[in-house]
Amino acid sequence: MVIIMHVGAPEADVQAVVRLVEETGFQPFINPGIERKVIAVLGDVDINKYELIDVFSNMPGVERVDLISDPFKLSSRQYHPEDLVVRVGTAEIGGSSLTIAAGPCSVESRPQILEAAEAVRAAGATLLRGGAFKPRSSPHSFQGLGEEGLALLREAGDRVGLPVVTEVLDTHDVDVVCRYADMLQIGARNMQNFALLRRVGESGHPVLLKRGPGSKIKDLLMAAEYIMVEGNDQVVLCERGITTFEDAARYTTDINAIPILKQMSHLPVMVDPSHSTGDWRYVTAIARAGIAAGADGLIIEVHPDPQHARSDGKQSLKPARFATLVGEVTRIGQAMGRSLAEAPSRA
Repeated sequence: MVIIMHVGAPEADVQAVVRLVEETGFQPFINPGIERKVIAVLGDVDINKYELIDVFSNMPGVERVDLISDPFKLSSRQYHPEDLVVRVGTAEIGGSSLTIAAGPCSVESRPQILEAAEAVRAAGATLLRGGAFKPRSSPHSFQGLGEEGLALLREAGDRVGLPVVTEVLDTHDVDVVCRYADMLQIGARNMQNFALLRRVGESGHPVLLKRGPGSKIKDLLMAAEYIMVEGNDQVVLCERGITTFEDAARYTTDINAIPILKQMSHLPVMVDPSHSTGDWRYVTAIARAGIAAGADGLIIEVHPDPQHARSDGKQSLKPARFATLVGEVTRIGQAMGRSLAEAPSRA
């Protein structure tokens, strides 16, 4: 359940509610909100504790108590009525702006990542993406440069003045990735790696959480719950395609998920048309559709030389095509009253 306090409720009233929540065996999480505080009450509200709803409702400063039937609470819009804006270094995801994260699938070399970083920044990206640890289907495929790749990504981000986002695969790698990255990405294969979700939650770093190809929307929100229960609410959800009977593209982009997630949750939503299509020819069209459906941003794979990319070259855009994409989604955003976030000034 969630306990919604009156606008301007005194802090003493809020703390009294928190103490009673703890005394009755529940775990409280306070969302300060813009106008009022909302207290999420975590734990099973069984028949023996149902009377506590009336107890909380009658406490000073409490406006009402709402039950949440779904198991996710911290990621629910009932807990946090206002849209969340996630801050990643100098960039923001959510609100009235559109954010684009772009860069190569893998960091392959210093010249490659520096060239890619310059290109995506010039086209309008506000985050630089690149993989240093790569989960590949085959153990014989390129697995990434590891910490060397992280250092190169950080250098490139600093040179062009963009925060960086990269994937973390293992709980043992979280600390080292945090030393270099501004945002941690949880890939689709790890969406339900609960130990990893808790660990990145403990890190306090912003998290880009990708939906697994066989996962329902509620599964994605429950994965976000694992991160948020550790005290980290800086979570961005990412739709990157689901498995269906259709095999014309790698996955089927679930455009429905974007407005549904925006209705169910306050967390920002991004779309990854590169992985959902698996083919550069369809990336721009799906990017346009995602922004039109209400997504807060995109994550796009861009490579200076896709033909010789060490991973996912087929789905990577060349810089010129990426610039065209940015122009098109910017115009769609403007029609919806949203503008492309400006890249921070170079240091």
